[in-house]
Amino acid sequence: MTATLAIGPYNQSERPALEESFNAHVVADPSEAAGMDPAARSTIKAIAYKGHLPFGGAEMDLFPNLGLVANYGVGYDAIDVDAANARNIRVTNTPDVLNDDVADLAIAMWISQGREMRQAEAWVRDGKWASDGAYRLNRKVSGGKVGIMGMGRIGRDIADRLAAFKTDVHYHARSEKQTPGWTYHADPVALANAVDFLFVALVGGSATEKYVSKEVIAALGKDGVVINISRGSTIDEDALLDALEIGAIAGAGLDVFVGEPDLNPRFLALDNVVLQPHQGSGTVETRAAMAKLQRDNVAAHLAGGDLLTPVN
Repeated sequence: MTATLAIGPYNQSERPALEESFNAHVVADPSEAAGMDPAARSTIKAIAYKGHLPFGGAEMDLFPNLGLVANYGVGYDAIDVDAANARNIRVTNTPDVLNDDVADLAIAMWISQGREMRQAEAWVRDGKWASDGAYRLNRKVSGGKVGIMGMGRIGRDIADRLAAFKTDVHYHARSEKQTPGWTYHADPVALANAVDFLFVALVGGSATEKYVSKEVIAALGKDGVVINISRGSTIDEDALLDALEIGAIAGAGLDVFVGEPDLNPRFLALDNVVLQPHQGSGTVETRAAMAKLQRDNVAAHLAGGDLLTPVN
């Protein structure tokens, strides 16, 4: 039996690469892995993991010789790192290679929401430009006050892009960062109160659950817009929906949702929201780079070398 198990919805290019590189056994989800023969599970030294289903201590204990869980994606909140530490299991992720695509999508949703690009395209496609005249005026986004909630790698790439739009950049993080003069706010409510557009780039997990709280959303005010490319859990989704429905804030651009892909149907009734199917890193080039970095971490572990992108 192979020393490597791959768990998750690997596509038609990723799966063959795992099989060719490691003779990996591939299963769809953790429950299918649990159904493997115990003798086969005992041979597994590394798991390549993809998806958002929880992978915790109970799952790790099924593999007595497991030494690595290599995550596909920068966010690893599905993997219980504390449980891994307790079992001397290493965890890796795939940072940096997806920063550009995620930051690009954040900017695209920001522009699309402000300039009403979806509605304006429908105006053209429905023939209203010819029959009713020019589309209504919408909102300028360049030159505005923008806030980054979470100034990590992706948050920094978003901020760099926003600076090119002549914006006044503010941010909140656990500590002040070295920036070109951007304004730091130690309190998330203070950040929201200072800006018109709030970009959420937090890590997922229990520590950031509903970090963008009802109070943060209220502080944005009626001209405020939320752009979220992190995790759906980082926002109080009910509070966000309430604010959007009554016009307490102007709108949102969302690539992530609580309970996705089954998002709250209240979102579908809103005309002031840009909705995306969690496709921040969803380009051919970036997904290939993520898959390769995951495989490189597995290869390093099996060879006894240093991990490329360790989490713990």
